[in-house]
Amino acid sequence: MKTILITGATQGLGLATAQALTEQGHRLIVHGRDAAKLSVVADDLRRTGDEVSTEVADLSDLAQVAGLANRVAKGHAQIDALINNAGVFKTGQPRAGAFDVRFAVNTLASALLAQRLLPVIPQDGRIIHLSSAAQASVEPRALAGDTPLQDMEAYAQSKLAITLWNQAFGDAHPEGPVSLAVNPGSLLATRMVREGFGTSGNDLNIGVDILTRAALSAEFAAATGRYYDNDARRLAPRYDAATTAQIAGQIDALLSQVN
Repeated sequence: MKTILITGATQGLGLATAQALTEQGHRLIVHGRDAAKLSVVADDLRRTGDEVSTEVADLSDLAQVAGLANRVAKGHAQIDALINNAGVFKTGQPRAGAFDVRFAVNTLASALLAQRLLPVIPQDGRIIHLSSAAQASVEPRALAGDTPLQDMEAYAQSKLAITLWNQAFGDAHPEGPVSLAVNPGSLLATRMVREGFGTSGNDLNIGVDILTRAALSAEFAAATGRYYDNDARRLAPRYDAATTAQIAGQIDALLSQVN
């Protein structure tokens, strides 16, 4: 039995992955930002497995992200896998404090949780960041919150940003835990896809399968710092080292300001 924290677990891919992991007998910590919805989800999951706990936090607020990490680290001696599933694409509120909400949730919150939970993740543990086939060159001023972007621009840049940070993190921690950025599959049947692209989407189990494998399977034991593209069914080539260092360094500098 593994102890697994999964963010954004109240709907879509996060919920489906939580259900699959519960059925496999793992101990889950499920996160959501709506306490009432999270309580209902946890009760449903407990019909399959008793060991389900909950954590409420708004991941667009980095202070709340830090608080979430602190509570989890204090409450659990070991986290075997962190699945940073929560994400934002289209929204009527594009700002989250100083940042575009896509960078706040998709990039900064994921990196901050990995940093803060590292002391309780063993060397053979896993950190999974949700990336995407939609990636675009990261504008440092946009990452810093100084340049407004359209929805797709912000989303694509935020997904490349966390993928670059993941590569730098893997390089800095070659002994583990394994850190992997994953495109779970394009246009899966989630609310994000329905609202963003107006399509019902592809079979959600495509994403569930790769996330559970990424978090648990031996096939990724030597893939730390890499990006797995589930559309192509392969690990993608590594990203340019200079660009990776620049963007990852900027992310680390931003996170260093979080108390």
